[in-house]
Amino acid sequence: MAKVGDKVPGATLMHKGADGIKPMSTDELFAPGKKVVAFAVPGAFTPTCSAKHVPSFLTNYEALKAKGVDTVACISVNDAFVMDAWGKDQKSDGKVMMLADGNGEFTEKMGLTMDGSKFGLGKRSQRYAMVVENGVIKTLNVEAPGAFDVSSGDAILKAL
Repeated sequence: MAKVGDKVPGATLMHKGADGIKPMSTDELFAPGKKVVAFAVPGAFTPTCSAKHVPSFLTNYEALKAKGVDTVACISVNDAFVMDAWGKDQKSDGKVMMLADGNGEFTEKMGLTMDGSKFGLGKRSQRYAMVVENGVIKTLNVEAPGAFDVSSGDAILKAL
């Protein structure tokens, strides 16, 4: 599993914007000179993710920016169309970048895969949040299964 002090692994995520779906490398997202808060969820439109996780970062967006955060990104093992629709549903545009890890490549490289097969979800991401500066993980808060305590926007704001 990735840990504090590690460089973020290289992978390609997908982002749907006004120009359509475009690949975004983690090298670009977590580039030198950038402070990024990224959080991962088990699935778009799922109860805790929609009711608590994304809203906690939207509520804290201005405070995170005031702490020098350049980008706030949500990553999920979903496709870019789903992430775009979920972002619109959550009114995240211009605040939280919704990124698709459709094949779970980034999640696997982070060592944060969970098996949601018994819920019909297949392989997904564990719930976590991290602060990355200059491509290096500075904070990594991974939730216990079924929990929502350490990966919220509030928790990450306190960590900054």
